[in-house]
Amino acid sequence: MNIGKQGEEIAKNYLLSKKFNIITQNYHSRYGEIDIVCEDKNYIVFVEVKSKFYLSYSNLSGRVDFIKQQKFLKTVKIYLSENISDKQPRIDVIEVIIFENKNKINHIENAF
Repeated sequence: MNIGKQGEEIAKNYLLSKKFNIITQNYHSRYGEIDIVCEDKNYIVFVEVKSKFYLSYSNLSGRVDFIKQQKFLKTVKIYLSENISDKQPRIDVIEVIIFENKNKINHIENAF
């Protein structure tokens, strides 16, 4: 399993532990992909997952730049046009740092 898929699985399990209902994973449009679409009682949440191994020096949140945000927003609009929801939409970023024994998760609500 590659690091991206591993991070998405960790993020999904984290969301389930926080009582989110997973609607779908890896939703694609011509603009890009939404890693996880989930919901709680108030929000439909569109999640971008960023993952790295603990020894990597990359900045995770910096990897969601303005262009990536615009493509993500277009993909969210397409999803909502195809899947009507009465819940308030929200965009979150979940950063997953993969360690040997325990993973670190940083959940950024209303990221952009």
